[in-house]
Amino acid sequence: MYRILLADDEGIMLESLKNIIVTNFGNECEIHCAKTGRTVVELAQAYPPDICFMDIQMPGFSGIKAIREIQKFNQSVIFVVITAYDKFNYAKEAVNLGVMEFLTKPVNKKVIIETCTKAMERVDEARRKRSDDLRIREKLETVVPMIESGYINNLLLQEDFQTYQEHYRQLLDIEQEYGFMIVAEFGDTEEDGVLTNAVGASVRASRFYSTFREICQGFFDCLVGPIMGNRIVLLVPCEQENTEYEERVEIVTRTRNLVHKLESRIDSRFRCGIGRVRALGSAMKQSYAEAVQALRESDSHVVHIEDIPLVQKYDGEYPQDLEQCYFQRALAKDPAGAVNCGEQFFAWMVSQKGARREDLEVKVLELVVEIEKKAFFAGAVKYGFRYRGNYIREIQSCRDYQELKEWFLRKTREVCQNMETAKEKEAVTVVERAKEYINENFHKDISLDDVSKVVDISPYYFSKLFKQETGKNFIEYLTEVRLRNARKLLRNQQYSIKEICVRSGYSDPNYFSRIFKKYEGVTPSEFRERLG
Repeated sequence: MYRILLADDEGIMLESLKNIIVTNFGNECEIHCAKTGRTVVELAQAYPPDICFMDIQMPGFSGIKAIREIQKFNQSVIFVVITAYDKFNYAKEAVNLGVMEFLTKPVNKKVIIETCTKAMERVDEARRKRSDDLRIREKLETVVPMIESGYINNLLLQEDFQTYQEHYRQLLDIEQEYGFMIVAEFGDTEEDGVLTNAVGASVRASRFYSTFREICQGFFDCLVGPIMGNRIVLLVPCEQENTEYEERVEIVTRTRNLVHKLESRIDSRFRCGIGRVRALGSAMKQSYAEAVQALRESDSHVVHIEDIPLVQKYDGEYPQDLEQCYFQRALAKDPAGAVNCGEQFFAWMVSQKGARREDLEVKVLELVVEIEKKAFFAGAVKYGFRYRGNYIREIQSCRDYQELKEWFLRKTREVCQNMETAKEKEAVTVVERAKEYINENFHKDISLDDVSKVVDISPYYFSKLFKQETGKNFIEYLTEVRLRNARKLLRNQQYSIKEICVRSGYSDPNYFSRIFKKYEGVTPSEFRERLG
């Protein structure tokens, strides 16, 4: 079926063209007719044509102008220009617009049929090309997800993947040198920041994976990894190594919108953690670990690792399983587990044939220093160059192995306790800095975005943190500070109400009066009168 649009201001010409086409091509064609330039543009929008016979001289838009308008929204139409004027300028302009034929009236039946046949052949050729392109694209849609999953899987799991990375980058057309990971976690419901029914959700994930992939690639130019339990990893390539504050906020905003879209299309709840930008390659493991840590450290739907106060990830290698378990338990804020591993490790050291006290002292010191170092990089311990200068003396003053073990386990418990309280302490510090900034700048036109930028946390995460710590949202707290200042100034008769309004951070006296009355029950003037 070919959709043909005939445009001519002469009714006889329209009927003649229509009859010739219907007689010779019958049911192969769907024909629409227009007598003005504006009508032909409207019909071309309502019924996109394959072929259009266009008269040059028509009321309103000329044929040339109508062609230009149609080409703005449909580049595939094949135009045939018909005119009673054999003018070179018309022909030249028509050629520039890509018109297939330029016919001069009167046009005989044979020419119309030949022109229609030629145009239909071009339509068929274009359709075949589109069909071939679609087949190729369908094949790629099957293969590319497998390549993307393989690339991300190898980045995270293979130690010697660097050798093969370039091949993957060529196949996936990745030119950027940097990237960051987003870990999307899904489940049935959310309880205390944890998504439930992880196993059931992972089973269902195979059914919604293609939809998930389509939605994610609508928000980010990203690679989508395989289903890993109730998580799917996204790799977002980027040009720059460093992410500015505004870019980070934009990434968080886009990810929040992504989560909303996912939950509107897929019957699951979603959360996303975002890692730092790293060099593409083995460093992607760090970005992935940070994204997972961001999920673990916060109950927000979307959280960037840099929004978690002082959170960092130490990427270390551990020589023994027990030693590794010891570090893992401590970093997981599990004092009992870490102490248990520490006791087993100490017992192993004592049981070693030929072990001397000096050997145990060195190893104990090494473990404590290492665990504190890891806790430091995880944001839980702060110390300077001389902080541990007394450790050697304390170890040497232990009278026996029992006291040495007690010292070792006490230090282990202290690290775990610091890990547990560091996040809460830092959250308080962030809010205190925010309150200090508000108290110093309330008279200015400040916003939530301004304050969150000062404390270097995205607005969404800062807003939640501020409410948790103060019991008030940002606007409520700012209003409270401004009105406290206004009440103080109203006691001084030398300031007018308008001056107090400006000094309290309000530019509109009427709005200031309404806000004051809402919270105080009286207007600023009535408040001053009550003071006498």
